[in-house]
Amino acid sequence: MDELTSVAVVTGGSRGIGRAIAETLAERGFSLYLTYVSKPASAEAVVEAIREKGGQAAAFSLDVSDTAAVAEFFRTRIKDKARLAVLVNNAGITRDGLLLRMKDEDFDAVLDTNLKGAFACTREAAKIMTRQRFGRIVNIASVSGETGAAGQANYSAAKAGIIGLTKAAAKELAARNITVNAVAPGFIRTDMTSGLSDRIQAEYLNLIPLRRYGTPQDVAEAAAFLASDAAAYITGQVLTVDGGMYC
Repeated sequence: MDELTSVAVVTGGSRGIGRAIAETLAERGFSLYLTYVSKPASAEAVVEAIREKGGQAAAFSLDVSDTAAVAEFFRTRIKDKARLAVLVNNAGITRDGLLLRMKDEDFDAVLDTNLKGAFACTREAAKIMTRQRFGRIVNIASVSGETGAAGQANYSAAKAGIIGLTKAAAKELAARNITVNAVAPGFIRTDMTSGLSDRIQAEYLNLIPLRRYGTPQDVAEAAAFLASDAAAYITGQVLTVDGGMYC
């Protein structure tokens, strides 16, 4: 990519919601930097799909829970080399389990990746965006962070934390023309949810007024809107994409 190319960074962009967001932003004219932890072949497949449609993209291995690695990524890949237009904090993991049986390491792993990772990326991106006096940060939260979910004390806590992080960062960065918003997906058909039993999936469907599960593209469209000029006067908000599940 050329120097000072305007880029959008999507963490966890190799599959599911992250892939849909990366491809959608590429279609809207952004050059994409997507990150992954495992399965480099999947990440490269996203890059190739974007390039085949005439877009620009590159994939980078990055564990967002490693704050030093995050700082190094933004310093060596972006600072003084590209115009950072958009950051989408999408990387996340689950370690579900009942509260009384949840291990410390399962709680810590989810908080480190889902919340601390978003914090680290936001901090490093903000350093670049404040100098530019422009930027769009979109955090992928969850309805679990708004309502709680049984068996997901760690995940719900992390996603609730992302909502708090979003609102605090929005207030701090607004003076530099940087918006910070969140998208809170409901039940979305992804690899992460496909492992749920048919019974549980049916129970979720009965709670959704639109009577269908969400798709990664539904979330991608919301994220792309918040990253666009059309959302220039929106900051500190949570856009829930759940088919009316918790309206």
